[in-house]
Amino acid sequence: MNINSSATISGLKAIKQLRDLPGPHKVAVGLSGGVDSSLTAFFLKEAGWEVQGLTLWLMNGKGACCSDGLIDAAGICEQLKVPHHVIDSRSNFQKEIIETVVQGYQEGITPLPCSRCNRSVKFKEMLLWAENKLNIPLIATGHYARVQYSEEGKSDSTATEESLGRYQLLRGLDQKKDQSYFLYDLSQEMLSKVIFPLGELTKEETRKEAIRYNLRTANKPESQDLCLADHYGSMRAFLDNYLPPRQGQIVLADGSIVGEHDGIEHFTIGQRKGLKVSWSEPLHVIRIDESMNQVIVAPRSESGRSSCIVGSINWVSIQSPQKPIEIEVQIRYKSSPIKAELIPIEATKSDINNERPYRCNLIFKDKQFSITPGQAAVFYSKDILLGGGIIQNLP
Repeated sequence: MNINSSATISGLKAIKQLRDLPGPHKVAVGLSGGVDSSLTAFFLKEAGWEVQGLTLWLMNGKGACCSDGLIDAAGICEQLKVPHHVIDSRSNFQKEIIETVVQGYQEGITPLPCSRCNRSVKFKEMLLWAENKLNIPLIATGHYARVQYSEEGKSDSTATEESLGRYQLLRGLDQKKDQSYFLYDLSQEMLSKVIFPLGELTKEETRKEAIRYNLRTANKPESQDLCLADHYGSMRAFLDNYLPPRQGQIVLADGSIVGEHDGIEHFTIGQRKGLKVSWSEPLHVIRIDESMNQVIVAPRSESGRSSCIVGSINWVSIQSPQKPIEIEVQIRYKSSPIKAELIPIEATKSDINNERPYRCNLIFKDKQFSITPGQAAVFYSKDILLGGGIIQNLP
């Protein structure tokens, strides 16, 4: 499988960039069994790197990151003639992700497990295992994102006093596939040891490259669901496996009862479909009250929010700002960036003891819908991911 003239320009560029990277060319590739991570391993092998594959065993049964993924990951390693290792991460995944997600839904919030999983399970365990077991200092994944180092004296329009000496996380060039949103919680140390070979490719180019080189995963369908939903068949089925039904009321903001529900965990802010409420106009979920076991709904005209509090912030590409800054913020993975003013909130004594002590108030330029506690608010300046945190409170 040698590089040929029919390869895409982006594919050739990616391989050249990998060849030109300084340092020892030894890397462990996180393999999920999908086409993205498969092509990542292929590019590194073609660029002359010493490659070994790592796959995390997260759950028993079917799913992209479970038995099906393990088989395909082992198969691509066999095809590329590189070693393959499986890390049993089931207990850590159960503690860090499943228990946290269940508790969040039980408390009436909608957790975002992917960013937490990337930091506390996937990247953390792969880096430790690669270094301790294989003596390999770097890992690579198939994420559509980019990393660059902002150093003093570098002629770069993105370099500011707040970013010097830091690894910056950038969006992937494919705006439709960009996955930087899910990586906002990675530490500077992690970013210094990770490579994203697909950061400058589009998904279409990735698929074409994989087909061109006859990778066994080239035509594998892309998973469209959260791994928990994929594993259990749906998010409802996952939650029903852990939480018993608990009937409650669906009410308007004034307390008028308009319907019933079988568990607040089945609802999220902004939801319109599935309420099973007959009303003169469409209603949307605007709040979930765990203490009263109620889902509060309202017409869209009453659903907008001008601000929210974000906590547990991880500042990535810049240091924590000491004064208000203008940013673009993404409040859902698939939502468009929106303009906002970020106002830092002075840390309390309890905040200082937290791993993520930083908080801020976000003031949106225009009212926003579906601002959801538990989801991530990720801050950008053009393509640079400045930082991000968890939406905590709504006015």
